[in-house]
Amino acid sequence: MFIEPYYIINPHMMYMYGLHDRNAKVCTLVREFHRVFIVDRSPLEILDDSLRCIGFNLKGAMDTSKIIIPNSMMCPVMINHIHNICVFPDKSHKHEDTIWFNPRHILRTHSFKRKTQIEFRNRLILMIDSKLFSFNNKWKAAEQLSEITTENAKNPVSFIIEPPKKTRKRKSKVKVAPLASL
Repeated sequence: MFIEPYYIINPHMMYMYGLHDRNAKVCTLVREFHRVFIVDRSPLEILDDSLRCIGFNLKGAMDTSKIIIPNSMMCPVMINHIHNICVFPDKSHKHEDTIWFNPRHILRTHSFKRKTQIEFRNRLILMIDSKLFSFNNKWKAAEQLSEITTENAKNPVSFIIEPPKKTRKRKSKVKVAPLASL
């Protein structure tokens, strides 16, 4: 298996997940449509590197995703709106073994013994430890984010987010009566 020093996510990426090498360093196994290889960087570093190539960063992409799809847990991340590359995690991004999926390559899902069986467009099947309902919700949110952002690329729309208003504490005015002269 090949070990690459770095990787930029492209439309052929099906999924990727973190694993430890023999020195306990977090690396990433990347599965593309026709090949599998290991990258000498963590999944979050790969996501951040891919976003920095187009002038964004991971924190900003995650914040934007939460604004566009507000009630979604474990939000998907739009990696490249020009090439329509969006990824979503199977669990929190804070776990090193989180699997990041490209929804464009998923053909269908099935439930099997309280786990999810994912069938990809190249007929590869992957079983993950997640309930079908939960996985399908994340998949749908990623497809929605992809649709919204690519539609906005054709017809640009600006989002204006106002900062929270600061409340000023008023000083209480205590009136002191003048002392009466005796």
